[in-house]
This record gives sequence, structure tokens and C-alpha cells, in this order.
Amino acid sequence: MTLDLVPLWAFILSLAVLMYVLLDGFDLGVGILFFFRRQDEDRDVMVASVAPIWDFNETWLILGGGGLLAVFPLAFAVIIPAVYFPILLMLLGLLFRGVAFEFRDAPDARKHLWNAAFAYGSLIATFAQGVVLGNFIRGFPVEGRVFAGTSWDWIAPFPLLTGLGLIVGYSLLGATWLYMKTEGELQEWARRMSRWFLLGLLAFILMVSVWTPLEEPRIAQRWFSLPNLIYFSPVPILTVVLAGLLWYALDRRRDVLPFLCTMGLFFLSYTGLIISLWPYVAPPSITLWDAAAPPMSQQFLMVGTMFLLPVILLYVFWSYWVFRGKVRAGMSYH
Repeated sequence: MTLDLVPLWAFILSLAVLMYVLLDGFDLGVGILFFFRRQDEDRDVMVASVAPIWDFNETWLILGGGGLLAVFPLAFAVIIPAVYFPILLMLLGLLFRGVAFEFRDAPDARKHLWNAAFAYGSLIATFAQGVVLGNFIRGFPVEGRVFAGTSWDWIAPFPLLTGLGLIVGYSLLGATWLYMKTEGELQEWARRMSRWFLLGLLAFILMVSVWTPLEEPRIAQRWFSLPNLIYFSPVPILTVVLAGLLWYALDRRRDVLPFLCTMGLFFLSYTGLIISLWPYVAPPSITLWDAAAPPMSQQFLMVGTMFLLPVILLYVFWSYWVFRGKVRAGMSYH
């Protein structure tokens, strides 16, 4: 009997996406916050807070995208044509942001241009990711195992709403990260911004939570039928509890707890997404098993992944431990 690796692969790719959102989300959020904080000295501190770790955060994006292509090729063939332009915008945004990291402190650099590249690159990449998320929730029209829509289907109210919502969410991650990593007036500013972005994020979570079941009957059936309503009720309850704890932690000026609470809010939102869409990898018609590669291919890829994944996780935890603590003016990536 052949071992069914599909659930394990689903877990690995889900972990890769979650880790990318949590880790690259806060440094994209720091870039978005450039629009609200224009002092050069403060911007240098903001960049220094993420400079040692930003690049390997994107390892998770490569793992998720490469894994989708290798393990669920049918889903890849359906999803990519549907969100081709948002993905292109995301990659361009990440490209400009990465170049800005390297060149904004170079001798004779036009710093204002690289600051703009960093800010706009972060904003565009975040919005594009939110649009992809919105399209994933809406689903993809498929006929005969082929995407039946157009590459412009992403221009619709719901994906645009989720794009804006992710901008607010990443901004909250970035603000709580800065509150944890900085001191003085910049830290106080990050604390004030965290409150506003928390209120904004809760508003978007509420809008998406109401819109989604009204728009998609399959999701409404999943959440509001019994006994599912009882089983899944901890997700919204814990969301409210974490939001209250985050506000309390900001009031009490706890450095680390607001960032952890924000990550918890993202985790709960991600959990709600998985509950809504399981077992579809290209909703509403293609399941994980429909899209999976042959078992021998899955087994072959799993051998390398079982060596690679622990190394990535160890490197992530070790790097964050090494670069723990506050960031102060004068610190530089280079």
C-alpha cells in the first residue's frame, strides 16, 4: 500500500506560506511605514531593524511556490494564469525593495529615490499578495482541468478589498516590530500607529468575515452548520481575545507582547482560511488529491525536503536569536 503523502505536503506548503506571511510581513510593513515617517535618521533605524534578516524571510516564498509547482502541478497550472499580473507586480515590488536595501546607503546614493523604491516596492508587493489571497478565496473557474477565466479576473471588489486589508495587516506587523526593536520617540510613534492599524485590521477582518460567507455558499455551509459552528467558534473568540490583549499590552508598554499578539491574529486568520477552503487547493473544484503529482514524485521530493526544512527552521531561529535586542541610531546593514 502506497503511503498518502498529500496531507503532509499540504501541511508543509501551508507552513511555508504562514512563515512567509509572518516573517516577510513585518519587514514589508516597515517599508509601508516609510510613508508615515520621513525623518532620515528614523528611516535608517527602521531599515537597520530588518536589514540582517529580511532576505532569508523570502526563502519561505520560494519553498511555497516551488512546492506548489512540484507537488501540486495542476493547481499551479490553474492558479498562475488567474493571478499572473498580481504575481508579476509582487515580484517587481520585491525586486525594487531588495535593490533599495543594498543601494540606499551606498556612497553618493540618491537616498530619496531608494527610500521611495523601498516604500513603494513594499506597498505594491503587499497589495499584490492580498489580491492573490482574495482570488484564492473566491475560487477559479475551471473547465476540463484548465483555467477558464481571464488574467483580468482579479480586478474585482473582493480581491481589491483583501489587498487593502493586507496592507493594514502588514503595517500592524511592522509597527509592533518597530515598537519591540526601537527606543525613544520612534518607539512611541510605533506604539500610536499600532493602535490605529489594529482598529483598521479588525475592521477588515469583520468585512471579510461577513462578505465571504455571503459571497460563497460553500464557505457559509462550512462555518454555520452544526456541529461545525461549535467546533470552529474558538477562532473568532480567540481573535477578539488576542485583539484585546494586544491593546492592553500597548497600554502597559510591553515591548514583545504586541508583536506576538499580532502574529497570533495572523495565525488565527490563516486558520480560518484553511477551515473555509479545505480540502481544495484551487477552489472550488480542485482538491489536493486531484492536483497532486504521482506518489513516486512526492516521495522523491519529500526526501530532500525532510533535510532542507529543519535546516531552514534552525537557521531562522538562530538568526533571530543572534540579532535580538534593540536597534539604535548609527547601526547599519553594511
